[in-house]
Amino acid sequence: QVQLVESGGGLVQAGGSLRLSCAASGGTFSSYTMGWFRQAPGKERFFVAAITWNGDRTLYADSVKGRFTISRVNAKNTVYLQMNSLKPEDAAVYYCAASSRSLAVALGRIASYDYWGQGTQVTVSS
Repeated sequence: QVQLVESGGGLVQAGGSLRLSCAASGGTFSSYTMGWFRQAPGKERFFVAAITWNGDRTLYADSVKGRFTISRVNAKNTVYLQMNSLKPEDAAVYYCAASSRSLAVALGRIASYDYWGQGTQVTVSS
């Protein structure tokens, strides 16, 4: 069983930056594909970014390409999401997730991710 705890959310002005962190425990972190998803009030949960177990490949939603960067440090059991040039439409609860499937299989499919954190709120003021 993997436990995931997100941190780093907060209030930021449009155009600003935030870095989210997700700390994992209780499993072999380096064996998991890791992903970030987000959910705005009244909307579905959407894929944001994912990274392979060793960080050699990444995948992004079109809406965040060029602005967000996912990375991981396996020695720290942590995955990050660097968010730059934030827009009001980026405001949501951001969730970290772990998948036992490869990135090529898991992609951005919610059902492919086995473990989820509780989320961290990101608010972007215009």
